Amino acid sequence: MPASQTSARPFHLLAAFASGGVLTIAVFINAEAGRYGGAMFSSWLAHGTGTIGAILFLAVLWRRQRHEAEEARARAGKPPLWAYLGGIIGAATVMLTSTSVNSPLALAGTLALGLAGQVILSLAADFWGLFGLAKRRLDLRDAGAVVLIAAGSLLIILFGVGAA
Repeated sequence: MPASQTSARPFHLLAAFASGGVLTIAVFINAEAGRYGGAMFSSWLAHGTGTIGAILFLAVLWRRQRHEAEEARARAGKPPLWAYLGGIIGAATVMLTSTSVNSPLALAGTLALGLAGQVILSLAADFWGLFGLAKRRLDLRDAGAVVLIAAGSLLIILFGVGAA
């Protein structure tokens, strides 16, 4: 059964919700680094510590799962060229969010608009089959989600705590 037709399991819902919480903490920490050292420093700090952590994590995994990794690489082949843009996009995201959090948008406004952008790009990826995803026909629930997220973002930005 295709992934788009299976229902989300409770663990998947909890994991997605938890990732949103972790993302909020990461954006806040990056914004604090940006406030004291600038957007470029924030990006270097986040990606430098992430690189060190990833190298250590992969070193442990590589020793334990070398055979499985070789089989997966043989089965999947080479990754598409766009897959290597993740680091550049991540660096730009850290710089943009650390700058916008330290603006009148604050943390809630930055995350609300970020969520709106994620949903819109995700729906476009589903509709046009971007990034190797299966094409999916959009429905009224998708439009409703965009409207509700946009309305919530506007409420946070225009009437939230500290609104200008």
